[in-house]
Amino acid sequence: MAKFTKTLIAAGLLAAAATPAFAADYSGDIHKNDFKWMQFNVMHTIDQRPMSAKDGYNDTYLEMEFGGRSGMFDLYGYVDVFDIFQSSHSDKHNGSNIFMKFAPRLSLDALTGKDLSFGPVQELYIATLNNVETGHGKDGNMMENMIGLGTDVQVPWFGKVGMNLYARHATESGFTAEEGDWNGYQFSMNWFKPFYTFSNGSFVSYQGYLDYLFDKDTHGDNNQSANGLGTFHGIYWHSDRYAVGYGLKYFNEIYGINNGAFGGLSTTGFGHYFSVTYKF
Repeated sequence: MAKFTKTLIAAGLLAAAATPAFAADYSGDIHKNDFKWMQFNVMHTIDQRPMSAKDGYNDTYLEMEFGGRSGMFDLYGYVDVFDIFQSSHSDKHNGSNIFMKFAPRLSLDALTGKDLSFGPVQELYIATLNNVETGHGKDGNMMENMIGLGTDVQVPWFGKVGMNLYARHATESGFTAEEGDWNGYQFSMNWFKPFYTFSNGSFVSYQGYLDYLFDKDTHGDNNQSANGLGTFHGIYWHSDRYAVGYGLKYFNEIYGINNGAFGGLSTTGFGHYFSVTYKF
């Protein structure tokens, strides 16, 4: 809990304690605030981790991203299809080619019929996260499932920031010692802040996320790390139908794998993301 408190302080939650909460409204029809969205992104990455320290990792992939709200349920997710140009220069060439993330949350405010907001906290959720990657054969697959407590928090300047603290279940990870067990925790947060609007209604936003894995049991394996960090910071131009952007992502022993593990795998450093989006 001490680590979680330090993370919240760093995220600005406690500094926002004087900000009034905007309570979720579930009076009457709980579906009155429903919405949904979907978009397709073509992404090009440079030096995404983990990667071979010798060859680097560049790939162009297609991403279907979606989210929305239906009554007491909140959802975010995406499906990535890697190496869409079948490039021999991609680390994903002839390897794992699909990654999926699904993050549904159940509103405790709606479930209990009570306003659970306090201070800058707008709403509380039972939060889940499911990551799945497909490869060739059992050893190429990955599945991890997480469950915990989530919130929407009003943070100065940023506005609403999603924050979730999960316990992690390593269903299938490639690290045999942990498979089938609960191992570690993850704190995640995400934000989307429009900060400049043009006369035609299009705007520029600062958007991103942070995923911090901690307290993972390495079972004495020197390739494994107890902690892992990935944080993405993007500047995007948005119109009603299109978006174009650049993001800088910092990796630090991403996925809890030591930098230099497995004979030279790079899991720490900066990666670059360029994207073009069409919105449905």
